[in-house]
Amino acid sequence: MGIRIWHQSFTVLSDLVAYDEALRAHFRRVARPDTTIDMHGMRPGTYRTNYPGDDIKHAGFQFLHAIQFMQGAVLAERQGYDAYALSTLPEPGLHDIRTLVSIPVVGYGESAARAAVADGRKFGALVFIPELAELYRENVGRHGLRCRLVGAGDVGFRFTDVLAAFDQPSPLIDRFRTAARQLISKGAEAIVPGEAPLNVLLAMNGVTEVDGIAVIDSLGAWVRAAEQAVDARRNATATTGSGYFGATVDPQRRDEILDFYGLNPQ
Repeated sequence: MGIRIWHQSFTVLSDLVAYDEALRAHFRRVARPDTTIDMHGMRPGTYRTNYPGDDIKHAGFQFLHAIQFMQGAVLAERQGYDAYALSTLPEPGLHDIRTLVSIPVVGYGESAARAAVADGRKFGALVFIPELAELYRENVGRHGLRCRLVGAGDVGFRFTDVLAAFDQPSPLIDRFRTAARQLISKGAEAIVPGEAPLNVLLAMNGVTEVDGIAVIDSLGAWVRAAEQAVDARRNATATTGSGYFGATVDPQRRDEILDFYGLNPQ
């Protein structure tokens, strides 16, 4: 039986043709043959004046944007998807979304971190939105992996630089390697390449290591995590959440609340 995954980006994918195409090609490479990944972005017009980097670096804006992620998860469940994937490093609303739906919900940052610590490795992360380093460290702590993180810092270039590099990647890749070596000097045994656009740029150009230290394919990590979570659910080996942070809400009451606030997705 095949698997259907709802992919959710923090970008408006229709605005970023090269990135959209690169993502689709990469998902075809890393997913199982019978896995279908349907790509979804933020609603057109979400960023009328500033693009994601300017919004994501503010906690309040990210909280508000997380509403679209929650709505997407509810729609994914209603439309029969097998899993929902937050394909963005900050993972807005990840833990909250897991309580709103019964299908598996995976996060890009969490999946990358768990892949990075395989075999007991320590790891570091590089971001092109500098403020996300603070958030990433906090998220890694929530995932129970803080003791394995040697550092998270600014890679030294920005979102627009990454987009431009899809046509001429070599200079930016060299800059990434320079930044990665700083984390390696601190003891990193794996590198998480931060936000998804940088991840896919590196992956499509075959960058899998720096001086023998693994560069984690975060996108591939969440695809595998989603597939494995669906397998576990189908085989009745998945665990169910409990308590305040883990129990799944009653879907009828969830929909009543969404209606009350005018947020029920259609």
